[in-house]
Amino acid sequence: MSKTAIAIGAHPDDIEFMMAGTLLLLKKAGYEIHYMNVANGSCGSVQYGPAQLKKMRLQEAKNAAKILGAHFHPPLVNDLEVFYELKTVRRLAAVIRDVKPSVVLTHSPSDYMEDHTNTCRLAVSAAFAHAMPNFKSIPDRPTADYDVTVYHGLPHSLTDGLRKKIAPGVFINTASVHATKLKSLRAHESQQHWLDASQKMNSYLQTLEDISLEVGRRSKKFKHAEGWRRHLHYGFCAPDADPLKELGSNYLLNKAYEKSLEL
Repeated sequence: MSKTAIAIGAHPDDIEFMMAGTLLLLKKAGYEIHYMNVANGSCGSVQYGPAQLKKMRLQEAKNAAKILGAHFHPPLVNDLEVFYELKTVRRLAAVIRDVKPSVVLTHSPSDYMEDHTNTCRLAVSAAFAHAMPNFKSIPDRPTADYDVTVYHGLPHSLTDGLRKKIAPGVFINTASVHATKLKSLRAHESQQHWLDASQKMNSYLQTLEDISLEVGRRSKKFKHAEGWRRHLHYGFCAPDADPLKELGSNYLLNKAYEKSLEL
């Protein structure tokens, strides 16, 4: 198997906020990288109608993927229509079977909105079904038996939906690729006004900067960082599979988190 990684976000710009740095480092480590948003961004504006906005955000996402050097996969549904339902699982399973990723980067199981948490569930199920020939994808794609390791990023607020802080199991040093990560987010020009109006993010670029610096501060080692929690291996990969370790000195195990798993 060639080394391949896919980032699966809910909306255009989610990958850029929480996953793009790690995706870029994997590319530097020899991985072919892929980029996919489950939703098309149709509700992310108070200025544009859904038809116009979908076209705008599709182009913005393609531009961002190009900046990252990632293969682009089109979205499946509208915003707020990201449901954990069979047809969408089958469609996402087809993408997984085409890409054959050894690494899947996706959302936290707990986050501030259900498009994110449902995307997480969809990505996990689609990855789990990668070697199950009796589960049919849409369109039908052949299965293959290989290790796929799923990692969950931090929620956008760095807390769950009930305001509890989420600690990562691993910190990834993204300082060397931070400028490119920021550039990829800048490609989503439509989001400046929307995030200010809807979530009081008066600068979405500054919000990324603040999140990145805060995760770096929590690492007690890196200036800029992303955080990840590794999904349980059953049905996915070998028990000790942890391909992010290939990032070498940019990988930092959170020993306090690992200790908490023993309780």
